[in-house]
Amino acid sequence: MRKKVTIVGSGNVGATAAHWIAAKELADVVLLDVVEGVPQGKALDLLEAMPIEKRDCSIIGTNDYADTANSDIVVITAGIARKPGMSRDDLLNTNAGIMSTVVAQVVKHSPDTIIIVVSNPLDAMAQAAFKHSGFPRERVIGMAGVLDSARFRTFIAEELQVSVENVTAFVLGGHGDTMVPLSRYSTVAGIPITELIAPDRLKELETRTANGGAEIVKYLKTGSAYYAPSAAATEMVEAILKDKKKILPCAAYLQGEYGITGLFVGVPCKLGAKGLEQIIQIKLTPEEQAALQRSADSVKELCTVINVA
Repeated sequence: MRKKVTIVGSGNVGATAAHWIAAKELADVVLLDVVEGVPQGKALDLLEAMPIEKRDCSIIGTNDYADTANSDIVVITAGIARKPGMSRDDLLNTNAGIMSTVVAQVVKHSPDTIIIVVSNPLDAMAQAAFKHSGFPRERVIGMAGVLDSARFRTFIAEELQVSVENVTAFVLGGHGDTMVPLSRYSTVAGIPITELIAPDRLKELETRTANGGAEIVKYLKTGSAYYAPSAAATEMVEAILKDKKKILPCAAYLQGEYGITGLFVGVPCKLGAKGLEQIIQIKLTPEEQAALQRSADSVKELCTVINVA
């Protein structure tokens, strides 16, 4: 039997994630939304693309969680999107309420699933999903670092005029303005970028990475990024379904790693069939550790507001 992936929320991020997953023939897809007709229409449209793409996937749209039963992975994108001038934190209370409702249904119908959280503010929403689900930390993971490091890789590749395939980048910390791009651990064909890009210019690229989502919101005016966020979630889905043991930067619930306890923070994670299979601990400079701690503190602030700290 094919694997089953449910995507909760059929807005731009959810529908595009369904597209990537089906295009890679990773699993059968259930697209769920509270709005009647929207998931059904988008799912049917995508299903009708499968003969052209030569992909055998079942794709259904629904408003009923019963259709999501026994999903291997549930990707949660539900929530209101950011508007210009709105910070991720402004989304907090509305999306916390949505997350609570969604997770209750997910647990009821797919008690053994792995949850990937994409909704913003990311780290706080992952923490809410973790607390409401009662799942072990291995089965609740936040999508943040994959997207942030992809943005960093894009800017590095553009700067040096090299293939993005040659570029690896690491971004740690919360998904927001306090994220910690680690240039020291970022490379081009194995060469540290600190040897290829001047410090001042590198700082500019790090800042652009931290503000990557806001830059897109500013252009779009009435929406936020969705191609890269959905592709990032799909990379995590693929790593889990194919048991790749792939190391990706994700938001994970820390239990003492990096000196942080009881919070979701972006760190290097090994993803495989069991979900989060290992947190990789790397040595940080005192400055990097301090930046990561600041990031964790800002996540804790949000979690305290919605009572999931």
